[in-house]
Amino acid sequence: MLPFETVVQTHGAVVLRVCRAAVGPVDADDAWSETFLSALRAYPDLPADANVQAWLVTIAHRKAIDMHRAAARRAVPTAELPDRQQTAPDENHALWAAVAALPDTQRLAVAYHHIGGLPHADVAALLGNSTAAARRACADGIATLRRTTTRSELL
Repeated sequence: MLPFETVVQTHGAVVLRVCRAAVGPVDADDAWSETFLSALRAYPDLPADANVQAWLVTIAHRKAIDMHRAAARRAVPTAELPDRQQTAPDENHALWAAVAALPDTQRLAVAYHHIGGLPHADVAALLGNSTAAARRACADGIATLRRTTTRSELL
């Protein structure tokens, strides 16, 4: 079994992209951290032949659900708007905005399949629908992204 540090280095970027698509750029770092904290605890019990990336994407999915539920339960009154979080200069804001604008099922299906690399059957299990529905959601999401974004916006 690989050292956990190697797992983080190998799959960290994919998990961050999945978290970002699932919870947005503001909460993505927290979801990423929670994902790897949970994974660290469970990693010693992971079978040697397990698909580590799929396992991590599944944990990230569950952490995203936890974050959405927690956010819905708490009110955040404030007298002033907080400063916007600064983002790295190499991030593609147009693409992330287009992904964020997709309906939830399409956004998550695209994130889990195209960013996380999960097969449609696993995406269906995470979303609670059929493999055909997951495949359709992925296709519809990608079609919408192609319609709503131009190549020049993405470069």
